[in-house]
Amino acid sequence: MVRHATVALKRTGQQMPLVGFGLWKVTRATCADTVYNALKAGYRLLDGAGDYGNEKEAGEGLRRAIADGVVKREEVWVTSKLWNTFHKREHVHAVAKKQLGLWGIDYFDLFLVHFPIALEYVDPAHRYPPEWWGDDKKVHLAKVPLQETWQTMEELVDAGLAKNIGVSNCQGSILLDVLRYARYEPAVNQVELHPYLTQEPLIKLCKTLGIAITAYSSLGPQSYVELGGDKGAKNLLEHDIVLSVASKHGKTTAQVLLRWAVQQGLAVIPKSNNHERLLQNFEVDQFTLTEDEEKAISSLNINLRLNDPADIDPRIAIFA
Repeated sequence: MVRHATVALKRTGQQMPLVGFGLWKVTRATCADTVYNALKAGYRLLDGAGDYGNEKEAGEGLRRAIADGVVKREEVWVTSKLWNTFHKREHVHAVAKKQLGLWGIDYFDLFLVHFPIALEYVDPAHRYPPEWWGDDKKVHLAKVPLQETWQTMEELVDAGLAKNIGVSNCQGSILLDVLRYARYEPAVNQVELHPYLTQEPLIKLCKTLGIAITAYSSLGPQSYVELGGDKGAKNLLEHDIVLSVASKHGKTTAQVLLRWAVQQGLAVIPKSNNHERLLQNFEVDQFTLTEDEEKAISSLNINLRLNDPADIDPRIAIFA
């Protein structure tokens, strides 16, 4: 089995795999089997979230893999995320426990604040996952400072419910704010990052602060086509520059895009409902891009952000 590179997280020194399996948009019906097959193929990081609506099924796949001796629990890195409606102190613990229950595990290896956005509470008994809206299909903001949320996240660590905690979708100003009051600094910042959105200043800041980065949407607009959110951008998997690098290395364009990120020391979490692609995505440690190839791919940057809450409501333009 391929031994993948890892990144050591600052506070705990725990080794987080650089290539994981993302659960966003993995359909419920196939999720348990997909997770089982991903673990069997060698993946050791599963990246989930309450908002993805498939934690129970992902947990079934994980439990089956453990029962069949494919993996031990301690060999699998499970990441999940706290949704925007649960930012208040009294909701963080309750929903983290609910999510652990859905997964059927005792702790998360990494638990992230999904967005630096607080929305009004929606009782999970009423609707779960709650998504961005109230029952009236409108966005309702809540006055919960990130400090309250972060300090409660730290209590999850104290209680043994999360080994590491971090943030997601955070720019530099938010990271610097969290560091002013953090007992436990964010271990990871998970952000959208691909050749159309290269985010060099944020990478540099996180490296300086010792915060690991997980890149999501590594393949760019492709993930958003079915959601109607690709913003008319050319498919990176069919871009001339990426195609030419791929043919030189005898690799797929997806493998090249993932390698481009991993070579920068970034973790990646590609998802695929297709088993063959799932296997290919895992093989990104087996070749190296030249410096010129990396630069050529980075030169595609157009600061195109595909996952922008401002598209949902102008009051949550966190990247403005």
